[in-house]
Amino acid sequence: MAQMRYTQAINQALTDSMEHDETVIVLGEDVAAAGGSFKATRNLYEKFGAARVRDTPISEASIVSVAVGAAMTGLKPVVEIMFMDFIALAMDPIVNQAAKAHFMFGGRSSVPMVLRTPHGGGLNAGPQHSQCLEAWVAHVPGLKVVCPSNPQDAYSLLRAAISDPDPVIFVEHKGMYGRKGEVDTRQTAQIGSASIVRPGRDVTIVTYGSTVHTAVTVADQLKNENVDVEIIDLRSLQPWDHQTVFESVARTHRVVIVHEAVQAFGVGAEIAACIAQDAFDELDAPVMRVAAPFMPVPFASSLERDYVVSVERIIAAIRKTLA
Repeated sequence: MAQMRYTQAINQALTDSMEHDETVIVLGEDVAAAGGSFKATRNLYEKFGAARVRDTPISEASIVSVAVGAAMTGLKPVVEIMFMDFIALAMDPIVNQAAKAHFMFGGRSSVPMVLRTPHGGGLNAGPQHSQCLEAWVAHVPGLKVVCPSNPQDAYSLLRAAISDPDPVIFVEHKGMYGRKGEVDTRQTAQIGSASIVRPGRDVTIVTYGSTVHTAVTVADQLKNENVDVEIIDLRSLQPWDHQTVFESVARTHRVVIVHEAVQAFGVGAEIAACIAQDAFDELDAPVMRVAAPFMPVPFASSLERDYVVSVERIIAAIRKTLA
């Protein structure tokens, strides 16, 4: 076990994967000598050389297209897209090529590619550098989507993503890059498996990414009011762990779904619909959602504070469902 920052855990996962498998390569803007915009690829260029760690032009469509071709011809590319907002420029190779190849070639070809990209607000980066667009890619058959909330999961899930035969969108929160935690490099993770961060009996919070930590703060505060909150960290959004969520609903009978992305047509809407369809008899109250409003992310810090999910908003939702 070692103490690592979130970004160090990603770097260690890349290092270990590249040492284990010489077909793993890293592509992206400034990922080589500069070590990446958030330093997640630091020292990889020095260790593995230009043949395996390559800077690319500022052209997201080209970067991902090259990665798809490389993946289909024997390599395992890990692409870094500097901000998740910029995947809009690469949707054709992601959605129409990477996601479709296995199906269109009758299972004879796979695309073992990972696309790493940070999302999220709270850093006053403005509406074009703060979006959470994971629902876009989770909607596409053929793609897997993960979003780790801590250094251990960042390490274990990235190792799992690189080993996966299918394309994986690996979503990181740039506000968590400095968060520290213990990492056991022997620990493995399975894409599609949620974790119970905190058991409880009164209400379930289903969440992922940075809002896991907001949910923990909520649970700590409500414990003083004798409200016992169970927290489920999805970790994987596509596929997501129906069984763990439904079993929690059966224990607590109340659910609040929390994510930083816009609420409308989001990940929470899919989970709420599945609970209503397949676990309705276990509910004692309507499923609540707490997420961002339907608007671009504000630049001004005073406005962004009201935009992002807060402890107060989650507590209000819990009190409503308990009432």
